[in-house]
This record gives sequence, structure tokens and C-alpha cells, in this order.
Amino acid sequence: MWFHVVTSIGWMSLALSLATLVMWGLSTGDGSAFAMARVLDTQLLRHLGVAGAFSGFMLGALTPWGYFRYWWVLVKVVITITQLYVGSVVLGHYLEHDPGWGLVFASLLMVGALAFQAWVSVAKPWRFTPWGSRKKLPQAPEWRFAAAIAVPILDVVLWQAPILSLLVALLYPLHRSIFLRRS
Repeated sequence: MWFHVVTSIGWMSLALSLATLVMWGLSTGDGSAFAMARVLDTQLLRHLGVAGAFSGFMLGALTPWGYFRYWWVLVKVVITITQLYVGSVVLGHYLEHDPGWGLVFASLLMVGALAFQAWVSVAKPWRFTPWGSRKKLPQAPEWRFAAAIAVPILDVVLWQAPILSLLVALLYPLHRSIFLRRS
């Protein structure tokens, strides 16, 4: 849980920093602000975003919460997938080629969505979905949580891309589902 909180706060803080730098560059004409925003985006923001998203997905997969059991988790999953796409594809493109006020607005929307997700995590406002099991799912052993923390770190160290994170995030829930059906 602590890894998810730290990486998510880092993701939100860097999105706010990116908006601030782009705003500064647009207001003053200082091109170095855009250059620094690109450095933060490629060297830190993308990695924290992936680690925050991955650790959230793994919390759902490793705990009784699941992905589809509660509305509050499902809402976070949908927002997270949207943020990953918008952040990496849309905002990354505009930061690289055409930084403007739309980029500032979109970055601030990203910050707001992350803050909303933080509230949802604490308040847990919505109950069960119609698709989730009412039966409490088992929690994974502690070593799997430690392994989940290692995955995004290995991605940064080995590939500078979320290769392992993507594979684990897609395959582990499938593995767990098959295991739970057998038992």
C-alpha cells in the first residue's frame, strides 16, 4: 500500500509540476521551461505514473478487493487506464511538439483525477458491482506484494519501459482467476 501511495503522490506532484513549468514557459516565453518539463516527463513522471498504476492494479489483484467487485475500485481502474493513455500518448505528444494552454489544462485535469482517486480510495463510496463475487476473496501471501514492488523498479532499471509491469498486470489476474476457480 505504501508503494502505491508514494508513487501516486509522486505522479500527481509531477503532473502539477509539469503544468507549472508549461504555464511558466507560455507566460514568459522561456523555452527552458518546456525543456525541463520534457525532462521531468520522460525521466520521472512516466515511471511514477506506471508504478502508481501498476501498484494500484496489483493491490486489486492481490487483495480481496479485486477489480470488478466494488464500484470504487472499478472507477479507479477506468480512470487509471484513461490517465495512462492520455498522459503518455496525448500529453506526451503535445509536450514534445506543441506545448500550449491545452496542455496546462489537461495536466491540471490529470492532477484533479488523481486527487479524486485518492478521495475514492479513502471514502470507498460505492458498494458491490453486479459482476463481482460477494464471497470474500483470499489475500495473496506477503512475498507477492514484495514482488509487485520489485516489478516497476526492474522495468526502470532494465528496460526504461513498462514491459514487465504490463505482462504481470495482465497475466497475474488471469492466473488468480484460474486458481480461484480450481479451489
